[in-house]
Amino acid sequence: MLALQGAFSLHARVLASLGVQTLEVRLPEQLDAVDRLVVPGGESTTMSMLAERFELLEPLRAFARSGRPVFGTCAGAILLSSEIIDGRADQHCLGAIDVSVRRNGFGRQVDSFEIDLDIPALGAAGLGDEPFDAVCVRAPVIERIGDDVEVMASVDGNPALVRSGAIMVAIFHPELAGDRRLHELFVL
Repeated sequence: MLALQGAFSLHARVLASLGVQTLEVRLPEQLDAVDRLVVPGGESTTMSMLAERFELLEPLRAFARSGRPVFGTCAGAILLSSEIIDGRADQHCLGAIDVSVRRNGFGRQVDSFEIDLDIPALGAAGLGDEPFDAVCVRAPVIERIGDDVEVMASVDGNPALVRSGAIMVAIFHPELAGDRRLHELFVL
């Protein structure tokens, strides 16, 4: 669990409810002790600055390239992207997944919303076909996807949940939904 800033403790709670032990990663050497990583939502510019300050940018890039699973949500999707649109000039992205993401693409805090998403991959994994309640808080918009990126769910015609290899990113906060299925899919 990348624990620099944001909703990492809520993700840890969901994973613990699934019997998964978590470790809060704040230093590069801690990445050696984990077999997968959640990059939570929060404030993407702050997360980027803290990753730089704690010398985590290159170790995080290497982790993502290693083939170990990574799940980024909201700000985590921004940090894992290959391009940040409307980001700060000094904001970093890890280039872990070939997507371009616009910060706060759906608007400000007052424009936050919930929407039911059909995610066929959940049914295919035996996790049920019921819609997933996606909680979008100052959500980014994925404006471009690369050829190797699979769209798993969309909001208003824009990708909302995507994956490429072992990297999966969501523009929403599954840890707030009261539905553990995306976390279950991540740990399968």
